Amino acid sequence: MKALKTVIFAATLMSGATAMSAEVSGNVALSSDYFFRGIDQSGGEALSGGFDVAFDSGFYVGTWASSIDFSGGLELDYYAGYGGSFSDDVSFDVGYMYYGYPQGPTTEEFEEFYGSVSFADATVGFAISDDYYASTGSSTYLYLDYGVALSEDFSLGFHYGSMSADDAANEADDYSVSLSTEAAGLGFDLSWIDSSEDGGLFADNEFVLTISKSL
Repeated sequence: MKALKTVIFAATLMSGATAMSAEVSGNVALSSDYFFRGIDQSGGEALSGGFDVAFDSGFYVGTWASSIDFSGGLELDYYAGYGGSFSDDVSFDVGYMYYGYPQGPTTEEFEEFYGSVSFADATVGFAISDDYYASTGSSTYLYLDYGVALSEDFSLGFHYGSMSADDAANEADDYSVSLSTEAAGLGFDLSWIDSSEDGGLFADNEFVLTISKSL
């Protein structure tokens, strides 16, 4: 948690000159399930939400929470980062994420550094941790996302991710295809999720519906 406070303090300090023009946004969502990198986190319905503060300088801080089916039933994450662009078509994002479980043992909490580059409709990124969930050793997650507009109202998103870790139990590839639209001020997302592992908590040809609201 000390590292998190240091990162947030640095981001706030460097963004102080533009603090008056900060943009605050929020979101809330109800999902039929919550999968994280192909692993089931909620065992069923999940309520989630969060908010972000973004500065004109490119720095941002935020938090996100979700109901889960372990560690006391709550995941509470904090993050800070910086986003910018190399050109009109190429942008980047780097940051720090702290995954917290305030109602569970502190040994389950972990932190990651992440980064991504986006060009056209594609994003490639990574997340690395020197001590992953439940103190299981280092991990590296690599992913590729691609989105395409089907019409003015519908879009299709593709995702592929691959986890390598000291603990083989955390290693898997995950895949998803998502159909998204908006209606009546709400976002609707229907996702098909699968993974390279069978059984247990890993996704196995799952469908997840999420209804969200931006605040």
